Amino acid sequence: MTKKKRELTKDSILNLIRLRAAGTPADLAGRFGVSERSIKRMISELKLEGYGIVFWHGGNTYILENDMDQDIKRAV
Repeated sequence: MTKKKRELTKDSILNLIRLRAAGTPADLAGRFGVSERSIKRMISELKLEGYGIVFWHGGNTYILENDMDQDIKRAV
């Protein structure tokens, strides 16, 4: 995968995360035609870039930490 394609894929993953439509690493791997390990590496890179990405087991998808905080506040 070229550096440009990797960056475009990471941007697409981030957009899906913002929409709460990313799903599991397997879902993302199938969508982008890469391995689950590649997806996990890209998620780690996004985290290192400052994005607070977490896996939300209740929704079986990746989300941004801020979104999780809002869900907890709504539940209380």
